[in-house]
Amino acid sequence: MPHFLSNKRLLMLLVGVILLVALISYTLSDRKKVSFPEQVIKDTVGLGQSVVAKPAGYVTGLINSVDDLLNTYDENQRLKSRLEEFGSLQAQVNELDVENEKLQKLLDKKTDLRDFDPIQADVIARNPDQWEEKLILNEGTSNGVKVNMAVLTSEGLVGKIILATPFTSEVELLSTNNTNYRVSATVSSKGKEARGLIEGYDVKRGELMLKRIDSKLKVKKGDKVTTSGLGGIFPKGILIGEVTKVSTDDFGLTKLAYVKPAADFQMLDHVIIAKRQATEIDGSDGDSTNENMSSEGDE
Repeated sequence: MPHFLSNKRLLMLLVGVILLVALISYTLSDRKKVSFPEQVIKDTVGLGQSVVAKPAGYVTGLINSVDDLLNTYDENQRLKSRLEEFGSLQAQVNELDVENEKLQKLLDKKTDLRDFDPIQADVIARNPDQWEEKLILNEGTSNGVKVNMAVLTSEGLVGKIILATPFTSEVELLSTNNTNYRVSATVSSKGKEARGLIEGYDVKRGELMLKRIDSKLKVKKGDKVTTSGLGGIFPKGILIGEVTKVSTDDFGLTKLAYVKPAADFQMLDHVIIAKRQATEIDGSDGDSTNENMSSEGDE
C-alpha cells in the first residue's frame, strides 16, 4: 500500500507537469480569443498594477518636479551671477571707451597748440571745499611745468597753473571766485571780432562773465568765445565757451556777456598743460588792476 501511494504521488506530479506544459503551450499559441480563466487573471493583475502604478507615478512625478525646481533655481542663480558679471564688464568697457575717447581728443588737441609744447597730465586730487576753484595734477617742474601755464581739455580752456612742485602742480580754474583772475578773450560773430576780459564766475548761472566789451561792438547769443593769445600765457584760439546772454555794464559804456564754459569743470580727469616754447612770462593774470584793452590782462 505505501508503495502504491508513492507511485500515485509520482503519477500526480507527472500529470501536473504535463498539464502545466500544455497550459503554457496553449497560452503561447497564436490565439485571437482569450479564455475565461486568462481573462480573470489578466484583469486581476492589470487592476493590481493600476492601483500600484498611479501612486508610484504620482510620487515619481512629484520627485521629478522638485528636482526640476531645484535645478531651475540653481540655474537661475548662475544666470544672475553671469548677468551681474556682464553688467560689471559692460560698465568697465563703457568707462574705457569714454576714457579712450577723451585721450584721443587730447591727442588731436596737440596739433592746435602750435608754439606750445603740450604736456599730458591727470587730475589726482580735488578739495571739496574748493571744487569749483582748484585741482591738483600729477605733473610738476621735473617735467617742465611752470606757473602761469595754460591748462585745457579737448573741449576748451580750464585754467592755469598757480603753483608747481617737482612732481605735482596746482591749477586755478576759470570758475574761481578770485576777482584778480582775468583772461583775455575774443568774441567772433559773422567774421567780426570783439574783445573783452573773462572776470568772475556767476555761481547761480554756472557761467563765466566776459566784461569790458566795447558797447559799439555787436555781441549776441550763440557767439563763440576764444582766447586772444595776447600776453603769451594762454594759446590763441582756444575755445572758452559760448555766449548765452548779453547786457550793458559800467553805465552803458561797455557790455557784459555771460559765457557757458565749453569744458565741464565738474568732470575733469585728463588735461593738457601748454608748455610755452617761447620766452616764459612769469607774471600772473590780473596782478595789475590798471590793465587796458591792448594788454588784455593775460599777464
